[in-house]
Parts: sequence; C-alpha cells; structure tokens
Amino acid sequence: MSVHRVLLVEDHEMSRTMLSRRLHRLGYEVTTATNGREAIVKAEAWQPDLIVMDLSLPIVDGWAATRAIKGDPRTHRIPIVALTAHAMAHDRDRALDAGCDEYETKPVNLDRLLQKIAHLLTEEPRP
Repeated sequence: MSVHRVLLVEDHEMSRTMLSRRLHRLGYEVTTATNGREAIVKAEAWQPDLIVMDLSLPIVDGWAATRAIKGDPRTHRIPIVALTAHAMAHDRDRALDAGCDEYETKPVNLDRLLQKIAHLLTEEPRP
C-alpha cells in the first residue's frame, strides 16, 4: 500500500504543526505551505494526493489558490478540502464553487476532517 501525500496549506503555525503531526502519525506523508502562492507551486511540483487548504491565507488567498490549482491540467484532479473559520452556508457553497471537494470549519473537528480526507483518498480519480 502506498503512502498518501498531503499538502497542508495553513498560515497559522500552531494549527499547521498540530495537523501536520497528526497526519504524520496516521501514516501520511505531509508537506506544508503557508500562503496560496506557495500552495500553487508545491501542488504542481509535488503532486500531492490531497490538499487541505485554509481559505484565509496571505499573499494569495485559498479561494484563488484553489481556482488556480483546479484550473491547471497538471493539478486539477487533486482533491481539496477547504479549511476555514467561515461557517455560514454560503461560505461552504463559495468554497465548493471555487473547486474544493470538501469543506471543514475551524475550530477543526479532527475526527470529521480525517474521515473526509480518508473518503476523498479512496474515491475513484476524477476525469
């Protein structure tokens, strides 16, 4: 069984460290980015199996980074889980419209986030 590669995009150091450690402990290979521009570059170069994308990021926000990743033929198939403190129904719709495949609010319900990650990693690849 191959190790799944996860790109964790989070500008808040404590959240990034906590999520990264938890994903590592569960057997995922994790690399991180702290802004949307870095996320776009790492998604193309590293080709992760999944991206966890904070939406409120510096330099390039997560909405724009998601649209760029989903608009690039080299990265458009990578599933993206939006991670945000924006918890209104229209925020979820906005994230999905930007190209996110799932949506999770902060503070993070870790069990629910991990279930969504596992589910997306077991789905058939998108055309």
